[in-house]
Amino acid sequence: MNRTAARILVDQLQIQGVNYVFCVPGESYLPVLDALADAPSIRTVVNRHESGSTFMAEAYAKLTGQPGVAFVTRGPGATNASIGIHTAFQDSTPIVVFVGQVGSDCAEREAFQEIDYRRMFGPLTKWVAQIDRADRIPEFVARAFQVATSGRCGPVVLALPEDMLMQTADVADAACHAPVQAAPSDTQLATLRRLLGDARRPLVLLGGFGWTPAACENLRRWVEANHLPVACAFRFQDLFDNRHPNYIGDVGIGVNPKLAQRVRETDLLIAIGPRLGEMTTGGYTLLTVPRPHQRLVHVHPGIEELGRVYQPVLAIASGMPQIAARLAMLPPIESSPWRDATAQARAEYEAWQQRPAVYAGRTPRLDLWQVIRTLGEQLPADTIITNGAGNFATWVHRFYRYTGLRTQLAPTAGSMGYGLPAAIAAKLAAPERTVVTVAGDGELMMTVQELATAVQYRTGVIAIVFNNGMYGTIRMHQERAFPGRVYATALANPRFDQLAQAFGGFGTLVETTDQFAPALREAAAFAREQRLPALIELACDPDVITPNATIESLRAQAAQ
Repeated sequence: MNRTAARILVDQLQIQGVNYVFCVPGESYLPVLDALADAPSIRTVVNRHESGSTFMAEAYAKLTGQPGVAFVTRGPGATNASIGIHTAFQDSTPIVVFVGQVGSDCAEREAFQEIDYRRMFGPLTKWVAQIDRADRIPEFVARAFQVATSGRCGPVVLALPEDMLMQTADVADAACHAPVQAAPSDTQLATLRRLLGDARRPLVLLGGFGWTPAACENLRRWVEANHLPVACAFRFQDLFDNRHPNYIGDVGIGVNPKLAQRVRETDLLIAIGPRLGEMTTGGYTLLTVPRPHQRLVHVHPGIEELGRVYQPVLAIASGMPQIAARLAMLPPIESSPWRDATAQARAEYEAWQQRPAVYAGRTPRLDLWQVIRTLGEQLPADTIITNGAGNFATWVHRFYRYTGLRTQLAPTAGSMGYGLPAAIAAKLAAPERTVVTVAGDGELMMTVQELATAVQYRTGVIAIVFNNGMYGTIRMHQERAFPGRVYATALANPRFDQLAQAFGGFGTLVETTDQFAPALREAAAFAREQRLPALIELACDPDVITPNATIESLRAQAAQ
């Protein structure tokens, strides 16, 4: 059948199982928009900025395990989209981004909005290419989805020259992609079990993409059978129920010092899934480079990641379902001398959850610790919590207990502006679940325009905004390095509650601790019943910079 290139492309998306496309429309791919209008199985979500499109595609993929798809226009659209592509790369999230390109008759002339995407996106993707012929669209699209979802997952970018989309071709469709993952060998599993049998202070560290409910369940069975302590890597806290007696905390920014010491002192670190990057290793200090003093077992789906920074005693290339299924079938270690240590580590985690040092000897007007406790008490167990980057996130990461797989969506790349688009994507993918984004004032303002997207598509997300009138993380570092010299970190903000109302949602301002619980109930009811966004603005004390420090205390330390 002779079809236009745009029709061929949209047909391939349907074959690849695409349900959602996130986009900002552009003239460079108008034929695709026209073809999407005739594809009822694909819901097109229009964003207000391309960063929102790629953030939403990335969050959708994280939540569902299916590759996210975004369309953006050439030049400025592509550069705006790059933040979500970089996030997907560092978070190993499968997304496919289609970028409009100038026509072939204008190529290599620095035409209007022309960019060489191979050079631009090369370091940020698993694969980047340009489709110059309509009859090769099925091949390129099938490969894009295959590459994005196999091994270490990640982003793929395909450029679409404007004139190519108007071509016609008689070409057969490709088949749906089938992700490929490695699996552990019998020899590797026997070696792992022998190493565990020889250990006295083992520790399991979970992270990475590719986990499924079955994989998490199999991992839990293995952990329980062997009485092992489990920690989660930076922003992967939802891989193991935080309420479980074997969970001992997260290893990332603001790590419990006692947990950090346990990582240093373990004689067998079994890292299943994480890349062991800078945030999870405390700036590459918890493990020595390149040969850790701990015996390291590193399991990762990307063979290129094994031995990249750390040389393990056992490297296993495997997908998460594959390794978890085999671990669950292993006979448990009969004698596990670390049982008491697991219980003690759990007790240290429980102590780390208690009222933080920053509130010692004072009763704050707005107690952020109590705010997070209230979230845990009032929200359903399967609530999805999203956040971007900033000091505000330390409150939710440290004190909120994630109950299971995909109750947390957060960028390990530290991208500001992620939280709100991620929440909208999560609510679209799982409309029956409560979705809450926790944001700072600086973080929210980077993508606040997506509140209009939430209203347009009637997604009842709840936003909780920590407003302290500053870029808090940078201010913290500024106070440490240049105490008392505040420069370029103060913010002039709108009334966020009134801004939410202006968009058509619910907004309220919380200034005291006792106001928060009723505000949360009201916001949740509005979001649920009206299917519109609800925002709670927290009037935070700017002196309270983290759960462990105030600006005043940082200045005092710097003066010593």
